[in-house]
Amino acid sequence: MTDESANLSGPEAATRAPSLPAAVDRATFQAELDRLRVREKAHTREGDAIAAARRRLPMVEVDAGLALIGPHGPLPLLEAFEGRRQLIAYYFMWNPGRPAAEQCEGCTWVTSHIGELSYLHSRDITYTVFCQGPYDESIRYRDFMGWDMPWYSAEDSRHVLLAGRQIGLFHLVCYLRDGDRVFETYWTTRRGAEALDYSYALMDLTVYGRQEPWEDSPAGWPQQCSYTRTDAGSPEWPPAPAWPGGRPIAQWPRLQAGRSDDLSVGL
Repeated sequence: MTDESANLSGPEAATRAPSLPAAVDRATFQAELDRLRVREKAHTREGDAIAAARRRLPMVEVDAGLALIGPHGPLPLLEAFEGRRQLIAYYFMWNPGRPAAEQCEGCTWVTSHIGELSYLHSRDITYTVFCQGPYDESIRYRDFMGWDMPWYSAEDSRHVLLAGRQIGLFHLVCYLRDGDRVFETYWTTRRGAEALDYSYALMDLTVYGRQEPWEDSPAGWPQQCSYTRTDAGSPEWPPAPAWPGGRPIAQWPRLQAGRSDDLSVGL
């Protein structure tokens, strides 16, 4: 394989034109797309079947009195439901004492996609973030990012809430309330958190995809992007070579808007 045919990655990728798909007539294009559509529909139906199986999972009881910290101080897990029947909690990773630039790019990525909650509320579902770090420090990060979803610290209870799982890693957990009792009905992590995202889902529809090195792409396709961190913002968005280089991507527009990313407490 020559340099010209290799997948584009690294700093030189920004100055090299990526390869292009074959150009064909409309009928040939549509025939290829129709073949792909069969697989897409099968994928959708399998997703529906998996969701049906998910709805039939058993559940496990969780102590409804486990302590969280919110804007008004300590509160029990039960109150995070805000009176609704179901609760979805995203367990945000946290690096105590670290600046905003060194907070989790993955958690920042998925949380940045959470906006309108009324559709969840219409199904009696509350969405919230359970940060695994201290409240006072992490709420400053939420405010810097401009998020407005409910935010609590689960730092003191996370070892119980996440029993049997890797503490410190992000998790997406679903709960059901039956009166004053709370039950866990589902959880996922790693790529399961893509349920919160639409940017990657849209990238997957494009010819170059996510442009990340792990993807199975044709030779010559750009693959220089370093997940969800960059060394600067628009228009270049240069990829960060290694953690903790650069910043989580969604931080750059906030800085350009003049927001402070100072997370220090007690100012």
